[in-house]
Amino acid sequence: MFTLRERYQRRAVHAGVLRLFREMASAGHAPSFAYFLPTSQSMADSSSPITSRRGSRPMPAEKRAGTARSLPFWHYLFAAVLGAANTLSFAPTPHGGWIELVIFTLFFAWLTRTDGWKSAALTGWAFGFGNFVTGVWWLYVSMHDYGGMAAPLAAAAVALFTMYLAIYPALAGVVWSLCAGRARYEDNEDDNGSSAAALINEPRFVPTWHGAFAFASAWALGEWLRGLVFTGFPWLSSGYAQVDGPLAGFGSVAGVYGVGWVLGLVAALLVQGFYGFRRSAAARTSKAARLAPFIVAVVLLASGMLLSLVEWTIPANAPLTVRLLQGDVKQDMKFEQAGVDQSLALYKKLITGKPADLIVTPETALPILAVQVPPDLALALRTFSDTTNSTILFGAIGVTASEGRVTGYTNSLFGITPNQHDVYRYDKHHLVPFGEFVPTGFHWFVALMGIPLGDLDRGPPVQKSFFVHNQPIAVDICYEDIFGEEIARTIREQEAPAGILVNSTNLAWFGDTIALDQHLQMARMRSIETGRPMLRSTNTGTTAVIAANGAVVARLPVYTVGSLDATVQGTSGRTPYVTSGNMTVIVVSLLLLAFAFAFAPGRSGRNKSDNNGPKKS
Repeated sequence: MFTLRERYQRRAVHAGVLRLFREMASAGHAPSFAYFLPTSQSMADSSSPITSRRGSRPMPAEKRAGTARSLPFWHYLFAAVLGAANTLSFAPTPHGGWIELVIFTLFFAWLTRTDGWKSAALTGWAFGFGNFVTGVWWLYVSMHDYGGMAAPLAAAAVALFTMYLAIYPALAGVVWSLCAGRARYEDNEDDNGSSAAALINEPRFVPTWHGAFAFASAWALGEWLRGLVFTGFPWLSSGYAQVDGPLAGFGSVAGVYGVGWVLGLVAALLVQGFYGFRRSAAARTSKAARLAPFIVAVVLLASGMLLSLVEWTIPANAPLTVRLLQGDVKQDMKFEQAGVDQSLALYKKLITGKPADLIVTPETALPILAVQVPPDLALALRTFSDTTNSTILFGAIGVTASEGRVTGYTNSLFGITPNQHDVYRYDKHHLVPFGEFVPTGFHWFVALMGIPLGDLDRGPPVQKSFFVHNQPIAVDICYEDIFGEEIARTIREQEAPAGILVNSTNLAWFGDTIALDQHLQMARMRSIETGRPMLRSTNTGTTAVIAANGAVVARLPVYTVGSLDATVQGTSGRTPYVTSGNMTVIVVSLLLLAFAFAFAPGRSGRNKSDNNGPKKS
C-alpha cells in the first residue's frame, strides 16, 4: 500500500510523462518551443529557494525516485542540429554574428534542460560535434584528395578528430553545471507533488546571474584550451563569427576568446530575461529585476558596436605600395619536377612584372630549397629589386646547418631588400601537426598520407621585424595567423614593433571549400585584435588586403592567377589585447567561476544550516 503522499507523487510523475508525450506528438516527435521555456505555474514553483549542487539538502529517497528524469535521445540530437546550424554563423555566410547570437541563445536554453553534469557534458558534446563535423569537413579533402588516404580511413579520421574537438564544449557544459546552481524545490510539509511534476517537465537549471557569468567563463576557457592543448586548433572559435557582427569591437580589448565570452554572456542573459518574464505574480519579482538581464545584454551589444569605432592605433611611416601574388599552382603537382619548373617560371614572371615597395609571394612559392634557387632566377630577382627599389618577400624551404652540415629544414620566407647584401629570413614557428611535424606515435599516419613535408624544424617564437622603407613588418606563415596570442606577443616583444602584418599561405590542400573563407575571417580578427593592416598572399585564395579595423579592402578571386595591387598605411601603438593578450579573459573567467562556485544560489543557506546543526523532527 502506498501512503497518501506517495500517491500524489506518482500521479505527478504520470501527468508529467503524459504532457511530454503530448508535446512530442504535436510536434511530430520534435521538441516544441515550449520545451525551452517553462509555464507560468512552474516558474511560480521555482520562486522557492534554489540551491547549488554542493549546497542542496539530501532529498528523501522516495522523492529522488519520483523526480528522476532521463533525457530522451532527441534532446541530444537537437543539440547536434543546433551545432551544425552554427556553422552557418561563420564565413562565407553574411550577417553571421547575428545568426550565431540566436543559435547560442537557443543552445543555452537547451542546456538548462539538463539534469546534471553528465547530461550537460553530453549536450555540450553533441553541440560541438555538430558544429565541427560540418565546419571542418574539408580536412577530408586534404587527407583523401591530396594526401592519398583511402576514403573510409579519411572519413574516420575526420570523425575522430571532430569527436575530440567536441570534448571542449562538453567540458564547458560540465563546469557550468557545477558552478551555476541547480534548480531544487525545497521540501515542505504541504507538498502535494507539484514540485515533482515541475522537476520532470521543466528546466533543472533556473537561469540566474551566477549561471550566466559561469556559462560565459566556462565557454571562453574551453575555447582557449582547445587553442592550446596538443599545439592547439582554435578553428571555428565562436568569436570569429562576430567579425562582421555586433560584438567585434571586443576583439581589440580581449581577443577572439573575449568576444566568445561576451557572446556567451549575452546569450545566457537573454534566456534569463525570457524566463523572468514568464514568471507568474507568485514569483514576486519586480519588473526592473525582470528587465535587468535584457538591459545588460543590450548594453553589451551596443558596447561592442561602439568599441569597433575606436581607433586604438595611429598611422605610422609613409604608406607602402604592395603587390600580393597568387599563382594557383596545383597541389598535386607542386612538388613534382614539372610543377617545380612551372612554379619557378611563373613566379619569376609575376615578381618582375611590375615594381612596388613590397612584393609578396605565397608560402613555398618556390618549392625547392632556398640554397638551390637557380642562379639565373636569383640574379633576376636581385637585379629587379635593386633597379626598381622593390622589396621582395618569397616563400621557399630553408636549411638549418651546424658546423657545415645540414641538420634540418624549415618552412621559411626570405626577404630581398634593394641594394643590401643580407637576406632576411623568417622560419615558421607554429607548425601544422602531421603536415609539418609528426606527433610522437603517429608516423604511421603520415606514411599513409604521403605528405612531402614530414618533420620540419621550428623557428623562434618571436622573430625580428622585416623593414620595408623604414616600415617594420611582422611576418607569419599560413596556420600561424589563427593564433592571436602569438601575433600579439610578437608585436609586444619585438625591438621594433611591426606596423603591418604579412601572411603567406598555401591552402591548396583544402580545395575550393569554406576553409578559404574561414581562414580569411580569422585573419580579419587578427587585424581587429592588433589594430594593424594585414596583407595575405595565397596560392589559391583568398589573397587580400585587410585594413586595421578588419575590413577587407581588396581581394583576388580564388583559383585565379594574378597580382593584387594596393596601397597600405602602417600603424603604431597598442590595443588592450596586444598589451595583455589572453590573460584578461583567462583571469576574469577563473575569478568568476570561483565566485559562482562559492556563492551560487543556496550555498550560503547550506552553510547556515550546517552551523545551526541538524533539523529537529
